[in-house]
Amino acid sequence: MKTPSTPSRSSATAARRRRRRAIEYALLLIGCVLFVDALVGEKGLLETVKKRREFQVLEESIRRAREENALLREEAERLQNDPAAIEDLARRELGLLRPGEHLFILKDRSATQVDSPPK
Repeated sequence: MKTPSTPSRSSATAARRRRRRAIEYALLLIGCVLFVDALVGEKGLLETVKKRREFQVLEESIRRAREENALLREEAERLQNDPAAIEDLARRELGLLRPGEHLFILKDRSATQVDSPPK
């Protein structure tokens, strides 16, 4: 003969199991949400990798700009202190000549013009 406490114990145990299983599923769901957020969230792994790449590109751009600035400073210093540098720049950029110099412009002939006999 069964005691009246036996059916209530089994139903209480089953209820505890259901609650425990529900808690386990809830914790699993929360863990999955946290994992996905850590991977693709606003401050997640993928975003961090992307920002690091952007940082490296910007860092390289800054390095190049600093090198260019250093070269420009050197050129400006040279132009302020070296008359030969000023003359060289004027000749290259403006096509200036010294008094008494003559400019000759030579035109290249194509290979067909050079090889063909004159008419």
